[in-house]
Amino acid sequence: MENNNIQNLYSLDGKVPVMKAVPFGLQHVLAMFVSNITPIIILAGVVGLDSAMSAVLIQNCMIIAGIGTLIQLYPIWRIGSRLPIVMGVSFTFLSLAIGIATTQGMGTLMGAVIVGGIVEGTLGLFAKYWVKLIPHVVAATVVTGIGFSLLPIGANSFAGGQGAADFGSAQNWIIGTVTLLTCLVCMVCLKGVLKSLAVLFGLIVGYVLALCMGVIDLSGIFNQPILSLPKLLPFTPEFHLGAILSVVAIFLVSATETIGDTSALCNGALKRNPHKSELGASISCDGFISSLAGVMGCTPITSFSQNVGLAAMTGVVNRFTIATGAIIMILGGLFPVVGFALTTIPQAVLGGCTIMMFGSILFAGFNMMARCGFSQRNMIIVSLSLSVGLGFTQASEMFNIFPELVKTVFANNCVAIVFLLAVLLNLVLPKEKEE
Repeated sequence: MENNNIQNLYSLDGKVPVMKAVPFGLQHVLAMFVSNITPIIILAGVVGLDSAMSAVLIQNCMIIAGIGTLIQLYPIWRIGSRLPIVMGVSFTFLSLAIGIATTQGMGTLMGAVIVGGIVEGTLGLFAKYWVKLIPHVVAATVVTGIGFSLLPIGANSFAGGQGAADFGSAQNWIIGTVTLLTCLVCMVCLKGVLKSLAVLFGLIVGYVLALCMGVIDLSGIFNQPILSLPKLLPFTPEFHLGAILSVVAIFLVSATETIGDTSALCNGALKRNPHKSELGASISCDGFISSLAGVMGCTPITSFSQNVGLAAMTGVVNRFTIATGAIIMILGGLFPVVGFALTTIPQAVLGGCTIMMFGSILFAGFNMMARCGFSQRNMIIVSLSLSVGLGFTQASEMFNIFPELVKTVFANNCVAIVFLLAVLLNLVLPKEKEE
């Protein structure tokens, strides 16, 4: 029975006891928690929201991430993929959200998010009519682009978080290195179920080390209320066409990232290609739950690539196990003490773990390319898309001659450029005749 429980961790629908599922679910929460709340914290700070409203939005974004993850795991009709996809608040919308909120108000931003989410969700329901534009070579290119785009995020976290006063300090180097080495040693030396908890062990060791070094401040934990219910419509939605069109454009980019994440998860963790129905259902969840996020005053949510990397690295894909993580997120929103405790994890600890996970996404992309074959046509699609997407966004000032909408979508989003160019090249390059 014990062996069956362990094996069930690596199957979608196996039965896993709650006590065995919780640590693996918690591992997923810890991997994405700070990234989930950071966009809201940045937006609230720039817009100038007071601390009470900021707390409400942080609470709501944890709850909406948990709800989105549960619906991906256990679909409602055709909304949700039945895959172990973890959802969270997207960074893709952050710069546009700041622009709309500071000039037109949070109400206008929420109205655009609600409409844009409905548009993306509807596109997902009819994905079978257009997803054929994204063959495996395009999906492999997008997954590889996602992997490359995440590496600077992992490196910045390793150094203490971009903009931090102690960025790149010896203290952060020590914490990040110890965390990374712990993950690596656990992956190499442990066996079975313990090996799959390598990231959690790394987080624990890194957290304890940071606590001993005086990096973590837990004093605020005693000021948190015991229970706090979520607040709906913290901002009254307003609907303006310009803001809606801008947000819809970014939703299309978000849909491409969701396709890439879903493909990477299936190839890296499930060892198969995704079904068209799974891609469409994943996008639908992305869209419709983002509309619900707008109702709760949050920016849109999307699939989290770091959790895709975690699933690929550990092989744990059990839906019930991932669902325990979603429930922990929801409880973290209802019980502020839980959420506050998780926010104290230092960036260097997260960076030490995510470096390995982001590398797993790159490996999944390479694996998908190998399945597609290394023909000249595929080589052109992959190499040109990646070189332009990664290269142009490193020199983002070159987009200054374009309208603001084009800059918002492409200037700092290499995945959008990689996706667009890969699709165009796949359409215009002549198909190679089979020998």
